[in-house]
Amino acid sequence: MQKTLELQYDLIKSARSVLLDYCETLSPEAFLTENSNFGTGSVRNLLVHNANTYIGWLGIRALKQDRSFIPYSSISNVGEIRLLYLDVDLLVSDFLAAFSGDYLTAIELDLGDEIIAASPFQLFTHVITHEFHHKGQILSLSRHLGYVPVDTDVMR
Repeated sequence: MQKTLELQYDLIKSARSVLLDYCETLSPEAFLTENSNFGTGSVRNLLVHNANTYIGWLGIRALKQDRSFIPYSSISNVGEIRLLYLDVDLLVSDFLAAFSGDYLTAIELDLGDEIIAASPFQLFTHVITHEFHHKGQILSLSRHLGYVPVDTDVMR
């Protein structure tokens, strides 16, 4: 199953790469323009939010790593986003390796005010579908900013 999940994540990274290439065509102002109708407000913020979702669910909660969330203001361009996602890619690799013996048995996750149970497979599914949800918001936001989005689906 690990190989299957690695192959699936390769598809996610490919779609993300197309999105980031597209984001590099946005003006610096458009990249940072906030619009409260789109989740956390800007293309930059949505991309950082996605990375923080991987960090929170896979790193902090599942792997119990001592990590911090990335402040939106610490990122100012797509090049810095690419570096951030290199770290996310390593985190996903560590996560898949750590649970390679059993992706289906629930583990306990500390949410601060409660403990929940979820399988590593559920966690992996959550972070990748969450990324695609916000990828759609990024493309819609860019359209509102006057850009013509490209096809960033896995099947393109």
